[in-house]
Amino acid sequence: MPQGYILTKSKYIRGLQCDRALWLDVFNPKLARYSAEQMRRFDQGREFEYSFKATFPDGIDISAQLKRDTSAYPVLTAQLLDTHNTVDLFEAGFLYNDVLVLADVVHRRPDGSLDIYEVKSGSTLSDTYRRDAALQHYVISHCRQINTFNIVHKAPKSNPPNNSDYSEHSDYSENSDHSDPSATPFTIVDLTADHQAAHPEIEHHIAVMKDILTHGEPATPTGQHCLTPYPCPYQHYCAQGIRQLALFE
Repeated sequence: MPQGYILTKSKYIRGLQCDRALWLDVFNPKLARYSAEQMRRFDQGREFEYSFKATFPDGIDISAQLKRDTSAYPVLTAQLLDTHNTVDLFEAGFLYNDVLVLADVVHRRPDGSLDIYEVKSGSTLSDTYRRDAALQHYVISHCRQINTFNIVHKAPKSNPPNNSDYSEHSDYSENSDHSDPSATPFTIVDLTADHQAAHPEIEHHIAVMKDILTHGEPATPTGQHCLTPYPCPYQHYCAQGIRQLALFE
């Protein structure tokens, strides 16, 4: 099990989908298999994330300095936040209740509070995006004061939603003010007010997942949960076990 933390954002989302997948993610991740289409989507997501980060030209990338040493991310993040009046950080790390989250973009305001931007490549605000962001808010809010917590996603190409939470933004130019997200082409949704109410439920899920990880591999049967909200990368492994059992029936 990773040193310094037990869960991450991706493992938490995996655990909401399937307890067996969570267990495998922690103890046997080499069994995961991703399709070419899934890998293509991962690449697209990273490209969209990079395009938003480009609007913060002075941003400090924690991951570029620490690489895979994720247990050190919260320490360096705290140092940078405490030694700068204003600063933009990429992949800033926060740790609370044995859960490590890395925030895509963090802007420290002069009063010390944070504006958080979690970047998603989809064009709609899905329930999974909300649960993902709610976990980040839960962890970060126990470490620092949050001013706003935002999800950034692709603006629909047509028929923009008639919702006061959404704002369509003009094209980004290299001369735009990176501290003003309204100068970007992205749809930015402020979910700050929504997340606090989710904290008790999140704490319950974390406790359940931590308990799961103290036992052996769950014998969770396959089902529709293997496909939603995302295709599980351990489907082949679980299906193989079913086929082997069938040989003895």
